[in-house]
Parts: sequence; C-alpha cells; structure tokens
Amino acid sequence: MKELPPPVLPAEVFQRRLLGWFDEHGRHDLPWQQERTPYRVWVSEIMLQQTQVTTVIPYFERFMARFPDIASLAAAEQDEVLHLWTGLGYYARGRNLHKAARVVVEAHGGELPLELEALAALPGIGRSTAGAIISQSSGRRAVILDGNVKRSLTRLHAVAGWPGRPAVERRLWALAEHYTPETRLADYTQAMMDLGATLCRRGRPDCERCPFNDVCVAHARGEERRFPESKPKKALPTRVTVMLLLRDEHGRVLLEQRPSSGLWGGLWSLPQFDEDISLRAWLDVHAPGAELEPGWAPFTHVFSHFRLEITPQPARIAAIDSVGEARRWYDPREPDSIGLAAPVKSLLASLAPFALTVPTGPRTPKPHDSRHEENVR
Repeated sequence: MKELPPPVLPAEVFQRRLLGWFDEHGRHDLPWQQERTPYRVWVSEIMLQQTQVTTVIPYFERFMARFPDIASLAAAEQDEVLHLWTGLGYYARGRNLHKAARVVVEAHGGELPLELEALAALPGIGRSTAGAIISQSSGRRAVILDGNVKRSLTRLHAVAGWPGRPAVERRLWALAEHYTPETRLADYTQAMMDLGATLCRRGRPDCERCPFNDVCVAHARGEERRFPESKPKKALPTRVTVMLLLRDEHGRVLLEQRPSSGLWGGLWSLPQFDEDISLRAWLDVHAPGAELEPGWAPFTHVFSHFRLEITPQPARIAAIDSVGEARRWYDPREPDSIGLAAPVKSLLASLAPFALTVPTGPRTPKPHDSRHEENVR
C-alpha cells in the first residue's frame, strides 16, 4: 500500500463518526435503495454522475418502469434509451449504459459482473463507479472516490493541488482506501456521498453540522473554500452554428440524426451549418424550392469546454416524402419517442402551438448551461 500522509483520525474512529451521523441524518429512502439490485444501483450511479439526486429520481423511475432489467435495456433501440435520457444531459452516459447492457448480455450471460476489473471494463464505468456498484449492491468491500468524496477528503486533510492531477488523485485514493471499512459497505458508501452532497458542499459547506468539524484541517484554517483547489481555468471558446428549422405544409420539422460519437452523439437534431452559404447549398441539393424566412435571434448553449452560439433559421417547403437516410419529419404537436439535443427540444417545444403559422418565430430559448456541478448528488 502506498505511503499515507498522517491521518486526521484513526480509520475506525472516522468510520464510527461517519456511520453514526449517517444513521441519524443520511438518506435512506432513495428509489435505488429500496430494491437494491446490481442493475438498479448501476443505472442510478451512471445517472448520478455530475447530476443532483433530485434531478435524477424522476428519470430513474421512468427508466426502471420501461427497462426493469438488463435484458430489456439491451434489447431496446438506442433512440428509445436516449429519449428517456433527454434533458438529463451528458448523453454519452446513456449511450454507454446501453452499450454496456449489450456487452453484459453477450459476454456475461446477462448478469452484471461484480469483480472490479470486469465491471470497470464496461463502457461508462470507471474505478470509482465500479466500487460504488459493488459496495452498494453486494456489501463487499470496494473503494469509491467520486467528486463528493474527493471534496470531503481534500478538506479534511487540506490536500493541496487540483484533484485531477495524478499525484493528488493518488493521495486521495490512498486516503479513501485507508478509511473504507470491512463491514456496512453499502451504508458507508452512501454516507460518504451524503457527507459531500449535504454538508461538505462545494460553495456553502455546512461545517457546524459536520461530524468532523473539530478535526478538519481546512476548517481549522478557515480555508474550507480553498479546497479542493480548482482546475486551472481557460477561457471557454465560442463556436457558432446555424440550425435549419425546415417545416413542411403540415407543420412538420425536418430532423437528422447526429453521428454516434461527438457532440450530441446519436441524438436527433436540426440540420446544422457553419454559415448561411453552406445552409443554402444544402437546401439546393436536398430541399429545392424551400423558402427562407427571417432568421431568429441567436442564443447560447454552454458545454463544459466551449460555448455554442445557435442561430435558428426557419424555412418553408411543400411536403417531401423522401428525405434521405438518417433524416425524418417530426411533428412538434405529436412528439415522437426519440432522443433530442436539449436546445433542439426547446425549439421544437416552442413551435408546437404555432406549427402551421409562425410569421415571425416563437420565443427563443433562454441561454442554457449544460454543465452540472461535479457529482453533486
């Protein structure tokens, strides 16, 4: 085992304090805790990555109602999976969950493997998520280090440096290993998540109610907000795109499916172009006779690594039966069960009451930020 910095508390004292606090103040009635199977825990852990519990609960319940087991998820079409994921963000999670379910059926007989290496090898499951699935569904000892745990341990020990740096992350893994008990693993894992999510929060830590406020180094120094140290910031670049809102005489809107990888992979979106000239050239080939209408005001969609400035460009055309591969007509008044990119969903929703007559265009979606606080749960 790697050399540890001096622990703030002996492991058994840390565990006793944490579990005592959890028994009285922790979360015990989350949907995935009520029928704790490896599959349900796995789905919840993927949804909870970078997303709050309150946001996840309705998505989880709808997902379980439609896909109650791995076999049903593996047999589904990706479109249906992404449709149920629409609005939850970070769509690669949904695509990887679907891919992993098919791998489990093909390579593991439909049973989720509960060995760390095999589990972590599945799409979308890393070392910490694998540990959370194992510890919560089987009660076996496995270590986690999600954003909540990193934040709590970093403050408790005043660990300097951005946790994303390999040396800092190795130290935090060593601390997490040191404190993880041999018993009550499901409770301990949830307790560590709850501690970071409800008390040791990023912006407003509630130190007064923390069971470790008398031994926390960051608190003793009055430097709770200094830890964990932030990733060195870079200015977010801005990209621009023109989205074609091509509607036919029935009020339907033309959509096309994005490539399986990259931005909004596998989701349905409006045709996108870097500039008006490219859009007009595309119309000449694929929709001759289309008439452009006045463009709508641009709006911004923010990703973790760039800002996307979107300008909707409405156009009209008579009905076209054949629109080519990976394209379809979509009626905003009778939505299909398909996965939609978030800003596209907003645009289509705003069109629904005006699908046949929109002289100047409906309201433009407000600027949207798709970034979620890391592992806020």
